[in-house]
Amino acid sequence: MVPPSARLARAALALALCLQHLASAIEVPLDLPQPPTITKQSVKDYIVDPRDNIFIDCEAKGNPLPTFSWTRNGKFFNVAKDPKVSMRRRSGTLVIDFHSGGRPEDYEGEYQCFARNDFGTALSSKIHLQVSKSPLWPKEKVDVIEVDEGAPLSLQCNPPPGLPSPVIFWMSSSMEPIHQDKRVSQGQNGDLYFSNVLLQDAQTDYSCNARFHFTHTIQQKNPYTLKVKTKKPHNETSFRNHTDMYSARGVSETTPSFMYPYGTSSSQMVLRGVDLLLECIASGVPAPDIMWYKKGGELPAGKTKLENFNKALRISNVSEEDSGEYFCLASNKMGSIRHTISVRVKAAPYWLDEPQNLILAPGEDGRLVCRANGNPKPMIQWLVNGEPIEASPPNPSREVAGDTIVFRDTQIGSSAVYQCNASNEHGYLLANAFVSVLDVPPRILAPRNQLIKVIQYNRTRLDCPFFGSPIPTLRWFKNGQGNTLDGGNYKAHENGSLEMNMARKEDQGIYTCVATNILGKAEAQVRLEVKDPTRIVRGPEDQVVKRGSMPRLHCRVKHDPTLKLTVTWLKDDAPLYIGNRMKKEDDGLTIYGVAERDQGDYTCVASTELDKDSAKAYLTVLERPDRPRDLELTDLAERSVRLTWIPGDDNNSPITDYIVQFEEDRYQPGTWHNHSSYPGSVNSAVLSLSPYVNYQFRVIAVNDVGSSLPSMPSERYQTNGARPEINPTGVQGAGTQRNNMEITWTPLNATQAYGPNLRYIVRWRRRDPRGSWHNETVKTPRHVVWNTPIYVPYEIKVQAENDFGRAPEPDTVIGYSGEDYPKAAPTDVRIRVLNSTAIALTWTRVHLDTIQGQLKEYRAYFWRESSLLKNLWVSKKRQYVSFPGDRNRGIVSRLFPYSNYKLEMVVSNGRGDGPRSEVKEFPMPEGVPSSPRYLRIRQPNLETINLEWDHPEHPNGVLTGYNLRYQAFNGSKTGRTLVENLSPNQTRFTLQRTDPISRYRFFLRARTQVGDGETLVEESPALLNEATPTPAYTKNQVDIATQGWFIGLMCAIALLVLILLIVCFIKRSRGGKYPVRDNKDEHLNPEDKNVEDGSFDYRSLESDEDNKPLPNSQTSLDGTIKQQESDDSLVDYGEGGEGQFNEDGSFIGQYTVKKDKEETEGNESSEATSPVNAIYSLA
Repeated sequence: MVPPSARLARAALALALCLQHLASAIEVPLDLPQPPTITKQSVKDYIVDPRDNIFIDCEAKGNPLPTFSWTRNGKFFNVAKDPKVSMRRRSGTLVIDFHSGGRPEDYEGEYQCFARNDFGTALSSKIHLQVSKSPLWPKEKVDVIEVDEGAPLSLQCNPPPGLPSPVIFWMSSSMEPIHQDKRVSQGQNGDLYFSNVLLQDAQTDYSCNARFHFTHTIQQKNPYTLKVKTKKPHNETSFRNHTDMYSARGVSETTPSFMYPYGTSSSQMVLRGVDLLLECIASGVPAPDIMWYKKGGELPAGKTKLENFNKALRISNVSEEDSGEYFCLASNKMGSIRHTISVRVKAAPYWLDEPQNLILAPGEDGRLVCRANGNPKPMIQWLVNGEPIEASPPNPSREVAGDTIVFRDTQIGSSAVYQCNASNEHGYLLANAFVSVLDVPPRILAPRNQLIKVIQYNRTRLDCPFFGSPIPTLRWFKNGQGNTLDGGNYKAHENGSLEMNMARKEDQGIYTCVATNILGKAEAQVRLEVKDPTRIVRGPEDQVVKRGSMPRLHCRVKHDPTLKLTVTWLKDDAPLYIGNRMKKEDDGLTIYGVAERDQGDYTCVASTELDKDSAKAYLTVLERPDRPRDLELTDLAERSVRLTWIPGDDNNSPITDYIVQFEEDRYQPGTWHNHSSYPGSVNSAVLSLSPYVNYQFRVIAVNDVGSSLPSMPSERYQTNGARPEINPTGVQGAGTQRNNMEITWTPLNATQAYGPNLRYIVRWRRRDPRGSWHNETVKTPRHVVWNTPIYVPYEIKVQAENDFGRAPEPDTVIGYSGEDYPKAAPTDVRIRVLNSTAIALTWTRVHLDTIQGQLKEYRAYFWRESSLLKNLWVSKKRQYVSFPGDRNRGIVSRLFPYSNYKLEMVVSNGRGDGPRSEVKEFPMPEGVPSSPRYLRIRQPNLETINLEWDHPEHPNGVLTGYNLRYQAFNGSKTGRTLVENLSPNQTRFTLQRTDPISRYRFFLRARTQVGDGETLVEESPALLNEATPTPAYTKNQVDIATQGWFIGLMCAIALLVLILLIVCFIKRSRGGKYPVRDNKDEHLNPEDKNVEDGSFDYRSLESDEDNKPLPNSQTSLDGTIKQQESDDSLVDYGEGGEGQFNEDGSFIGQYTVKKDKEETEGNESSEATSPVNAIYSLA
């Protein structure tokens, strides 16, 4: 308890201010005395369904348990007096029951709940209760509306006022939706606006419908009927030559004008935090386009959305920054107008600092802060226990300073509930915050010895809720260590939680939280275990399958083995029933004989107690749709026609598109072309047509599986001819020979010809204003002009013409006549050596007049004449390097060092190379050599390693020696690197091994005076056993098993073995005797000199000497050495091992794979006991 001295009081006040946020985050245990706290209440504007009972929520907690009372319209509401009204037990929730009759409207009003106990009173917000209303549409007579075609029109809805407001939509009396677009659309007020009326608008009637939310009823207004007056019949064929549908019907095009809002400017007020909707609807012929702008800046980023065909601008979550002037621009080809909307943003009160519960120990200081903002600025009012603070009994420890109440030296008995009310003309805020004065030692509110499991790399939180007064200090420790956990991967929160940004394996352990205040301390332990995440490593994939097939959906999961894994399947987000046609396996799901009902979303869910992973795929069971049928042509016009069709069956796969194709019978009869495509939701389209085409149409339906068969063709429709509107594209002129120019272009197609006898007027002249035009009329897309000068520019025009007239004047393009070979060669060619493989070239460019065409590039031809090394053959193949464009320098690279080169240069145009320049000869300096051709490693025994190599293929200079580096290694362990510098003529080296177990890695490179060349790296082979000499190894080793000579040798050996077997069996059948082995298998000593006869060459098998067998041994086909038995013992030819014979040659044993146990134990030469094998096994 803090002594009441001034200095300590100021310190206590500062401490209380610092801990204010902490106090707000700590809950008071319910077993301790505390004022009431509202935990649940109804919304401020509460609209109820008149058909249901009314429930007005009010729940609170506190100790002692609170009691509840209500006010209605500011007066005490006596619940006991009304039999229809009751309060739930241990709750303040009002229940108004209408089962026995009564009018819900009688209970409309403003309700407020009061929760009281011995320590104070808490208030709910004022709840404005209203009963939903859905009044009937007033009876009215709707006359037929007459309107001129092309005039604007608005059909008013004027729905009855409902609560809440109904949803408005327009339909015909036959309940067909009214098609809306930028010409016809519904405004936010519910009216239907026509930017201009067309004759087709009279084909239906128009009825406004209102849907009411609570009653779920739809009320329909009497329908409007339109009568459109038109100057010209819609399908009169005499007007088919008009290029625009409006002029074809005698409708004048007009500039836009606004139908809503009216005038050139308006204003709108909106509250902060709601959505702002600005709307502009304009009339005009053709229908105008709407664009939105903000004066002095851009539209709010990330918050704006255009709706209703750009006629509405929605700005979500409006803030003060969104105030300003917005304007909409309505435009069509006749002009544009704009309307300015001035937007003002006001604000109901919103919290800056909402007051929080304040828990103080006796003698402590604290404060409640209530800060709110709004437009206009809200007024702050304080209440205590539901009464204005001015009317409450005086409290010397309390001081009110505007939006703050300061408490000093509080004592037990000062507990109360304070209310802050912030209000302005647009609304109010009400917050309860109690002040509780307690003297409590620390206590941990969480269960003891918690076990927390978390997935690796996830964020986690160890909770240690605590309480005490004064507010305790809480610290965290891990595994009993003395350092407090806060910082780095850890973040200690004021409410007692310890947060880890990323849980790692090393974060596992026991964590201790310790809460301390002046009255004592409390602690608790939390054990954390970090688990591997559950992941679906291969999930199901979207599949499109045919009916009756057998799709398989994969679901392979990786998870923590200490957690129980459960794999379930969902279909369309509902549990999947696994029937007889389905088989659930560990890694997937198989469906046998898939049917249409199996189509849908399949989700594999792999879950443990800590996490889960899911993967979803869509299984589509589809067939191609049936063909559309019953094609019909209506609304026949000069440049358009309406095509209507009846869709075929989609076969369980929605039709996504319709492709309309056409065929014409003049230019490409029988060939169908794509005309246009439309969404799968339509079955009628207006097709744009070209003049002088005899059209026939068909329709193809498309779904996710594929395309249907084409529909049967429609009837033909012939359009009248007209002069071409466009000229050919891709016009170009270029010479194919030195004295001509070929003019080509892309011809017009059948829908661009517009009339019979299509032809092209070709005009050309030299690019000279004084030159005269030449012309020729052709029908093919090509014309050749002969006897032209060499490579001069021409102006070219190609104009389309048919029997109705000519196309507009074409654009002029520039072409060139044919090129000839250049007449001059580059001069003053100079060479500068850059390094051992590159040179820099400079030359004097040729005069442009000598190029006789378009300069393409300069070329340097070069070849290697000889090497500066004696007796080294070189290839003299000519090569070249291109230098595009008009330039006088370049670089030639990738040359061979230490060589003589020759070089000559030419200039090239589109025709080819010009004459060659003078040949230049130059030498290249020395460079570094390439790697040695090979490096062979031989291991004749366990003490030495022989190396042999060949000189580099490209010395690139005079060799000055070799550098050999090597190091021993065994697995991942390596020894130190040793270096040998060898003479240039040396190609062999012998290494004395110091370690018979380790392998060696060798690095060999040659060098010249310039430096060291490329390194060749090889490793000594692994030693398998002492009786197996390894063949020599080189890079690019040839597999001898595929060589013809080897196959022949093996066939000869097989034939010889067969003959020997026949001879042996013949002798045995005659009773011949065979010598018995005189001794056991011979021992193979690793020190035996005969071992040297076996060698290891890892490049090639160069000689038979390298692979001689050991004495008394034979070489098997796989390269192993077998112990030699008696020359003609059947063991050599049989399948088994140790069959035995007596002295007269008779068989006394059985063929067997294994030796007798006694013989095996006595055989000192077996591999298991061989000393060399022991060494090899260590390696």
